[in-house]
Amino acid sequence: MSTRDVILGRVRRAIADVPRGDTPYEQAVDRSYLPEHGDRSVEETVDLLAENLADYRAIVHRCEAGGLAELIAGLIAGRGSTSVAVPPGLDEAWLAATDVTRVPDRGESTPHELDQVDSVITACAVAIAETGTLVLDGGPDQGRRRITLVPDHHICVVRVPDQVVSSVPQALPRLDPARPLTWISGPSATSDIELDRVEGVHGPRTLEVVLVNDRTVGGN
Repeated sequence: MSTRDVILGRVRRAIADVPRGDTPYEQAVDRSYLPEHGDRSVEETVDLLAENLADYRAIVHRCEAGGLAELIAGLIAGRGSTSVAVPPGLDEAWLAATDVTRVPDRGESTPHELDQVDSVITACAVAIAETGTLVLDGGPDQGRRRITLVPDHHICVVRVPDQVVSSVPQALPRLDPARPLTWISGPSATSDIELDRVEGVHGPRTLEVVLVNDRTVGGN
């Protein structure tokens, strides 16, 4: 008997006494909760996102689409980065103002190779204002999960307002649960050891978020 057979057998025994006419699982829980807290305008929602990102110690920048390339070039130069990991579908225009070495996101890259990369730049799938959370889904402009976990500096571009929602319930319908979702609330950190905050334990030590005020930047 396989492990699969054992697990399915336990499931069958667990539900053996459930009447056939019982309430279906998807209707058993009342989901009439509020989709967001309060009544905010688009501008207020974006402001809340920026505030909560900063509260998590992310560094927040705002710009118009026309200034994005210059801003990114400045962030890379200010960090002293000489190499940056780039997802395959990232808009080349975002890096037009810098000649930093681009390291493509490749399946063959080893953790050691990625550890030598100074920075990584990605887009995101959605940003959640109430929790200050960025969600990446491995799309073409976000790349594999590991390129955002190994390099020590992550620049994440959020298209405003199209990619900003108020709450988690509003974010979930936009996401495909079959994709490799990465939920990011600030730079990597832990306070498990004597409540001392330590950053960069299991991800980038520095997270910089660029809120781009343009519905068409990047072609999305």
